[in-house]
Amino acid sequence: MTESEWTITMTDGAVLCTSPDGRMESVKWRDLNLVAVVTTDDGPFSPDVFLLLTGEESGCTIPLGAAGADELLKKLQALPGFDNSAVIKAMSSTDNNRFICWRRDAG
Repeated sequence: MTESEWTITMTDGAVLCTSPDGRMESVKWRDLNLVAVVTTDDGPFSPDVFLLLTGEESGCTIPLGAAGADELLKKLQALPGFDNSAVIKAMSSTDNNRFICWRRDAG
């Protein structure tokens, strides 16, 4: 499976990620309380960079190469206080790590 086989659907109310096997994860925008980039040491032949969106009772783990990830990242970067430097640090990581980009009420 390649990252581009995952698809992201954004609506006014939520973001939904569908995996190649049909499994769906979603989080409502109003419930979103954490955005992170998670890196693993699994690359380069397996997905190794993920967006982690955590809500009050739901969440999504989305490969950064998923169809629609660029648009999703642009929307997330518009959140007040979003830390773009965390995204940049994550892009240079080859280890198992988690970079917090945004937290509700963090500022």
